[in-house]
Formats: sequence, structure tokens, C-alpha cells
Amino acid sequence: MGTAHGSRRIVVVGGGPAAHRFTQAVSSREPSDLHITVLTEETHLPYDRVALSQALTNPGVDLTLGEAELWDLAHVTLKTGAAVTELDSINQIVRTADGRDFEYDELVLATGSNAATLPIPGAEHTHVYRTLEDVWGIADQVRTLAETLGRAPVVATIGGGLLGLEAAAGAQALGAEAVVIDGGKWLMGTQLDEGAGQAMGRLIADTGFTVHGGVFPKEILTCSETGVVSGVLMADERIIDADMVIVSIGVRPRDEIARNYNAALDAAQSSQLRFGIGPRGGIEIDAGCATTIPNVYAIGEVANFQGLCIGLVAPANAMAEILADRLQGGSAEFTGFDTATKLKLSGVDVASFGDGFARTEGALEVVYADAPRGLYQKIVVSSDAKVLLGGIFVGDASPYQSLRPLLGRELPGEPGAYLSALGGETPQGELPDDAVLCSCNNVSVGSIRDAVGGCGSCEGQAPVTTLAGLKGCTRAGTQCGSCVPMLKKLMETEMLKNGAEVSAAMCEHFELSRAQLFEAVALAGLTSYPQIMERFGTGAGCDICKPVIASVLASQTSVHPMEAGLAGAQDTNDRVMANMQKDGTYSVVPRIPGGEITPEKLGVIAAVAAKYNLYTKLTGGLRIDMFGARLEQLPEIWKELVDAGFESGQAYGKSLRNVKTCVGSSWCRYGMLDSVAMGIEMELRYRGLRAPHKFKMGVSGCARECAEARAKDVGVIATAEGWNLYVGGNGGANPAHAQLLVGGIDDKTLIRYIDRYLMYYIRTADKLQRTARWMDDLEDGIEHVKAVVVQDSLGLGAELEAAMESHVGNYQDEWAATLADPEKLRRFRSFVNAPDQKDEELRYVPERGQHRPAEPVRLGATISIGAPG
Repeated sequence: MGTAHGSRRIVVVGGGPAAHRFTQAVSSREPSDLHITVLTEETHLPYDRVALSQALTNPGVDLTLGEAELWDLAHVTLKTGAAVTELDSINQIVRTADGRDFEYDELVLATGSNAATLPIPGAEHTHVYRTLEDVWGIADQVRTLAETLGRAPVVATIGGGLLGLEAAAGAQALGAEAVVIDGGKWLMGTQLDEGAGQAMGRLIADTGFTVHGGVFPKEILTCSETGVVSGVLMADERIIDADMVIVSIGVRPRDEIARNYNAALDAAQSSQLRFGIGPRGGIEIDAGCATTIPNVYAIGEVANFQGLCIGLVAPANAMAEILADRLQGGSAEFTGFDTATKLKLSGVDVASFGDGFARTEGALEVVYADAPRGLYQKIVVSSDAKVLLGGIFVGDASPYQSLRPLLGRELPGEPGAYLSALGGETPQGELPDDAVLCSCNNVSVGSIRDAVGGCGSCEGQAPVTTLAGLKGCTRAGTQCGSCVPMLKKLMETEMLKNGAEVSAAMCEHFELSRAQLFEAVALAGLTSYPQIMERFGTGAGCDICKPVIASVLASQTSVHPMEAGLAGAQDTNDRVMANMQKDGTYSVVPRIPGGEITPEKLGVIAAVAAKYNLYTKLTGGLRIDMFGARLEQLPEIWKELVDAGFESGQAYGKSLRNVKTCVGSSWCRYGMLDSVAMGIEMELRYRGLRAPHKFKMGVSGCARECAEARAKDVGVIATAEGWNLYVGGNGGANPAHAQLLVGGIDDKTLIRYIDRYLMYYIRTADKLQRTARWMDDLEDGIEHVKAVVVQDSLGLGAELEAAMESHVGNYQDEWAATLADPEKLRRFRSFVNAPDQKDEELRYVPERGQHRPAEPVRLGATISIGAPG
């Protein structure tokens, strides 16, 4: 560590993110007349508490903030294991628990906060979630319980806020059953209103958590003989079984230094100034972060500004920068808290910012609410519907990235246009230079543009061309990470303006594009998510790269979606192998190759639909869809279908959906070839094939095109000369007609070319890219595809065909594989009450002679604009 020099002595008490940022901010100004001493009671270098969840599943992860070289600077001294217990403001000295004294000219209290605990019997048997030692202890206890019990331990997390849900997700990732207990009527009540809370509840249920809400715990129960936790007694006298309890009900500012100081003055009847302490704790500060005691300042979670203490990193960083400026002659002021939050939980997309509860006078709300589907979007604007005041997003938080920097500004378009759930085009407009893109580090859009144009802090002012370089230059995106997608988009936009080549990196965790990753995984022979991350990725992955890895592994190995650590990387439909509907139930679609079905199999479908009271409908792809199944009913339904010879229709995955056929030459007087037989052969060959996006096929027996083959990704039309093969068509929001690849070919050649086409698409397309858009992006488009597939210009033909043969040989029905695995079956149970208890909120009413779930209150996509309340 550094040695003291200089005339001014700044002592910082605390070693968390606020202390680190303050030290970094002062050091960046290259001081020559001061020395900083940082006293922290922990034994680690300051680390990133925002990323604490990573240490739960990866004990060896390095969460150290910034560069360790900061603590080797000559004007910086870091003392670990130094807990400050006393303050003498007259002599300007702080004393540690081991009796060491440190003199100061300015004292900065950055003591942060402690995890709040429960004042109930048995609380001493619970864990908290605040430090590295806390999460390491939780991980060790979960593993010990699993070994001792011989089963997955049940871990109950008390608290349904951000940290509570992250703690529950971490416990689940360690193999535990996750139970969440929350006293509020809905989860994340501090950030979400009721509509958002209802949607959040649906999403959390899909993660596999069991949630008990609306009642508070009364006692932590333990076994009288062993003293180990056995459950939680609730205020309504219910007992919730648990093997371990984590308490995450919020934080309390660590203001004991100030409280002890005040108490000592009171005991001595001293007339000295006292610290101002807020009604709910925290050391009161002014806009310059000064306390009521001369030369003593407070920053971060311990600081109470205008009656509030906020446990978020953005205001802590802002205070640190402001105080660094003040102590070196500046006049910066802290104006208030940025409370924007984004949940870091795979599969649950949640964000809120600004005045999400519309408390501003005259505020208007623009709302899309579909809570049963887990989707809720709200934008709050001023009374003239122009100025953005805040927003809440659940299920699809994509608007957060573009809206967050516009907080407090006039929107460039109608507010409703920013609700992505409506499917419209989001108004495009350049962000102003002074808009804050990274709120954690207060980095403006202009600073990002300057860095991309030529980084002033880099040698020779070289332009930044990578996301990692941009983070290092500006610090944007280095903490919570929620701004990274917008940061990447802005960087690429500016690079294109400057005529620079834009990287094809998939995300910040992979320098490779999806196509490059596909090849790399194949060449390395990797077969699991952890192997891929260790070999080619960095960090813990994100919602961009995780589904891509799942798709790549499935394409190459036919791995089950619930194996190889892939369950958390899949979306809801893939995880449960069924499609979630707007009322929270699921639909079941068995495969019917080519649309051909026997009367006996029709009878089985009819019997299943009647037994489980399912609404039944023919789809546009010649399948039968059965709606209204509850999660715990899915295995029961699958078993009856599998026993009758059916298998999963894969209607939920980014894979082959169906092959639509007409009756062809078997029955039709115009039929040229047997379209049904060819459709069945194609569907059985390509079933379960995972791809960058879903794809569909069609086979028409003649040019009358009854199967609409040219609206499919792969379309086949019979002619007198043989089969014509069309590729790159699709319906949906951006329909495209398929283009002729080759005409007049026989059955064997047709299959060979389809093999090559699909495998080339799977290997080279970008993430979530349909075949039509993929071909648009290829140089020479259809001509390039024709050269590769038909003429074998790249010499890949045999390799692509072999890859398809491997898929065909390794195919397994996902329903049958799940039924055969008790561990997989554990995912399919009710998450609302008891495992087999019916959700009483679901009601059924007859419709056109059948039955389907009635639409509960709040169902449907509605937009409302009006004053709050």
C-alpha cells in the first residue's frame, strides 16, 4: 500500500463501492497535496456488491472494483480489518476497534448499510445476503443440506424485493427448491404498482419459485432435538416447510458511529454540535455531502438526503464524485436520487425508473396490461403528454433502454409508440449529448460519442471500437449493466457514421458472432453451457447469449432443453415444452406429420381434450391445439398422448414448427406428386431441429399451391419435371415470398438440398434471425445460397449433410424424455399453493359447445390514458 505524504489528510471510513468511487474520483484529479486513508472492516479490496449474486454460484469469481493498482498509489493507503468505533471531532481523530488512531483533516463516512433482520423468535437461525462471507456461507449451507438430506433442500427467502429474488434465484441455481415469502400483496412493491406486480407474479411462478404473499412471518421454527431449521410459522398460523431461511427485507444505514458520537455528547451534557440523523436512520447531509459536524461528510447508503437513504449504486457514485469535486475546490451539488432499477434474474425482465407511480401532479399514464401473460408496460408523462416522467416494465423491458436517457425530456413521438407490446415502430431520434446514458456512473451520451470519435484519455486519442474499450474509457456499463444494450447500439451508430467497421460480437460476454460461436463450439466438441462460457465467454452470460448457447447446443447435440444447465437460459415456453397463453394456462400441440392422422389418434385427442376440459382448435399448420392446461397437468396430458403414439409438436421452440401439406396426388385430381408422403418425410427428418428462429415448411402437390409453400421458410411445389424448392419465405409481421432455389429435382436430391440449406442457415445466421432476413444480409442473397447449396461452392456439402444425419440419429422426443426423468418432472407443479392444488382463480365457461378458460378481470391488452387514481 502507499505511504503517507502531502499536507491534507482525508480519512474514509468504509470499503464499499462509495469509498472506492470517492478514492478513484480524487485520484483521477492527480492530487499533489493530500493523502487518502481508507479504513474497512472487511478483509477484501472493495468489491462490487451489485454483482454479489455471482459469488453465490461461483465462489472464485473476482468482484474487485476497478483496478487493484489504485490501492498502490503513493497518495492512497488502504487498511483492511480496521473497524472504526470512535470519533473525536475536536481533535479530528477516529479510533479503530484494535486501538489505532487516525488523524484527519476531512473525514468521509462511507459505512454503507447492514442487512435488516427480523425481530421474531428463531431469527438467529437465518442467513442474510449482504457480504461475500454471507453468500459463501449460504452456498456452503445449501451444499451441506443437500448431502445430509439426500434431496434438494427447501430454501425460503423472506423478502420479495430485488435482493430477495436474486437470493432465491441463486439458491435455486445451487440446486435448492426456492420459496419466497413476502408480506406485500405483490412482489417488488417498492418499484412496481399493482398491475406490474400481478404480471411479475406470473413470471416468478415460471422460474420455479413458490411464492407466499400477503402475510408476514411470525417465527422461525427449528427441530427441538437438532436445532436445525424446519419451517416458518406465519402470522395466519400457516407453517411453510423450509430447511434453510434467508432474510432479505431491506437494508439499514450503518450510522452507529454518528449515534454513538451523539450518545457520548448527551452523557457528558456537551454543547457540541450533534450529527443529524433521519427518523428512519442515516446521517443527514446537505447538497455538498457535508454533515452537521465540521469537516465530516457522508456518502452512499449511510447518507440521508432530504429524509431519504437509498441503497442503490447510482446515487452513491454521484455523491462520491460530488464530494471529490468539493474537496478539491469545486461546487458540484447533489440534487436527488436516481431510483431506476432493473432486475438481474434470468427469464424475468423487469425495470422501473423515474416517477413510475405517477405521483407528479397532473401526470398521465399510458398502460398496456396483460398480467396473466406476465406482460405489463407503463409510461408516465406530463399533463400535456409530452415530457417523460417515468415508467414500469414487466415481461418486456426493452423500452427501458431507449427511454431511460430521455427522463425529464420531451419525447420525440407519441408515448404509446414506445410500448413495444403493441408491436409498433418505436420513434427514432438521436439522443441529446447531455442525456445520461449510464446513470450508475453519470456518463452522458456526449461522452460516449467523444470516446467513439477519439478517446481523450487514451494515448493518441485513438477511437474506441469495442464495448470493452468503451467501458474502460468512460466507465459506462461497468456496474449494474442495464445500459449496456443501449451503449452498444450508440457505439455502433457512431462507428458507422465515422466509416468504421462494426464488430459482429454477439454481446459483451462473447467477442464471437453467433455464427463464429457455432463453429467454435463444434470444433471444440463442447457439450454444456459451463464449458462454452469457460472456453469462449466471459462473466456469467446474459439474456442475449444464454438463449443462443442453448440453441447452438441443441442444434449440435440434440440435448434436452432442461439439461446441461440450459433450463435457466430458455424462455418460458421452452422450459415447460408448452406455450403459455394469456390466462396463464398452457396449450398442448402434438405432432401430426404432414397433417395425416388416423381415426384412432383423433379419438385420443378428443378423449384428452374432454378429460382435461381443454378448448380445442385446428391451427393454420394442420395441427390440433388444446388450450387451458395447468402447469401440473402437462405431464399427465403428455403421458396419455405419448402412450397413444404422439410426440411433442415442438410448437414452443425456435425449431421446425410444422410441414403443411395438401392432399397431393393421393386424392386430388390436379396432384402431380405425393405431397403428403413428402411432407411426412420432411417433418420426421427435421423435427426437433433447433435454429436461430422458428421455421416452417410447406409441400404443395401442384402449382395451385394449396399448402401455401411459398409463404414458408422451405417450400416445395410439385411439377411435371419433379420438385421445385423455394427458400426464405415467411409470414408474420414482415412477410416475405420464398425464392426459387432449384427446380425439377427428385426426392433424394430435394432432401439433400434442404439438409444443406437448413444447416448452412443454422451455422451462419445471426441470433433470432429468420431465413428471409438472413438471406437479405448475405452478399448476393439467393445466388450465394444457390452456389453453396446446389453447386457446393464452399465444399461444405458433405459436412452439412453429415451434420443433419447426426441430428436425425440423435433425435429424442422431449415429452417422452421428460416423463422418464423424475428430476425433470419436479418442475411441473403448481407454484401458487400446494403442489396439486387447483388455481381457484381460473374459471371455465362454455363457448360454442366447448370449454375454455374465462377471461379474468385485468385480462387483455388495454391502453388507458388518464390522471392517476
